[in-house]
Amino acid sequence: MLAQKICRASVLIIALVLGVGACSRNQTSDTTSKFPQVLGEAENVSYRETGSQLSGEVKVDGSSTVLPISQVMAAEFQKANPGVKITVGVSGTGGGFKKFCSGETDITGASRPIKTVEMQQCQQNKVEYIELPVAFDGLSVVVNQQNNFVQCLKVDELKKMWEPAAQGKVTSWNQIRSSFPNQPLQLFGPDAESGTYDYFTEAIVGEEAKSRSDYTSSKDDNNLVQGVASNPNAIGFFGYAYYLKNRNRLKLVAVDSGYGCVKPSSQTIADSSYQPLSRPVFIYVKKSAANRPEVKAFTNFYLTPENANLVLQVGDVPLPNITLRGAKSRLSQGRTGTVFGGRGSVIGVGRSEL
Repeated sequence: MLAQKICRASVLIIALVLGVGACSRNQTSDTTSKFPQVLGEAENVSYRETGSQLSGEVKVDGSSTVLPISQVMAAEFQKANPGVKITVGVSGTGGGFKKFCSGETDITGASRPIKTVEMQQCQQNKVEYIELPVAFDGLSVVVNQQNNFVQCLKVDELKKMWEPAAQGKVTSWNQIRSSFPNQPLQLFGPDAESGTYDYFTEAIVGEEAKSRSDYTSSKDDNNLVQGVASNPNAIGFFGYAYYLKNRNRLKLVAVDSGYGCVKPSSQTIADSSYQPLSRPVFIYVKKSAANRPEVKAFTNFYLTPENANLVLQVGDVPLPNITLRGAKSRLSQGRTGTVFGGRGSVIGVGRSEL
């Protein structure tokens, strides 16, 4: 079962960069043997871009989930390339696409694929883009450390908290489960510009960008961390990296999608057993910018298999080496567009229909 889950979870991303159709049921042994590479096992061949004579500026913005990866990649790249200035901002996935499609940035991070309306904005401004998967993330549901009654929540219970019909009506914990205490329910989550918000609402509520609005929102995940950590009745969600960074201040909640309670971890995110909240995250590179040596070198550095340890360092899960090499090929060939058809959030990337 584990190997089958790994296979299913890898189908869409490998297909994106290599054109592979699906995993065979007879390939489970080989898939399992290569699983350590998903967690960042580097190959002996060096792919590092040094280019110490490079100069110029690379402008990066977008998702708060992808932000820590971009920051650590930029810091390491600039050590070998001090002549290149890399600025990394955070506007959320939606806000990042607005800047990107208006030509303000070279690279934008996204915690979901590009939407049709964003594709149209790019087309209107003649911005061609190269879509590149860079890591796996697991949305983490967290409560305050003083909370001693929530260990695991079913998807239906999360929906009951967050659906639009809950606004002004579902206001206490015992309304979620009768065994919970009659204490106020305080919700914290990303704002409407966030790809994490889009993905969570699609996965939990069943419709992207639809939820109750009477919750405390922020584009800065650090504000959400602070909100949950300081409120005994709080519950919130954000990327796994932000939980890991603050694990001493928060309590992680397992999610039951019908197959038992599972917490996000490097293993459960990589093997797709943490559902429906495991997902790939992306960077989108402007094709015209990718022709500039500093942008091309930084993007290749971002996709270098031996840099998988940097992804692990911030708490996300690296993609398999073969997928990263395929993404580098996609970049070098200048293959533009999206394979997701403008759907935005796509839940369960390993589903056979994808």
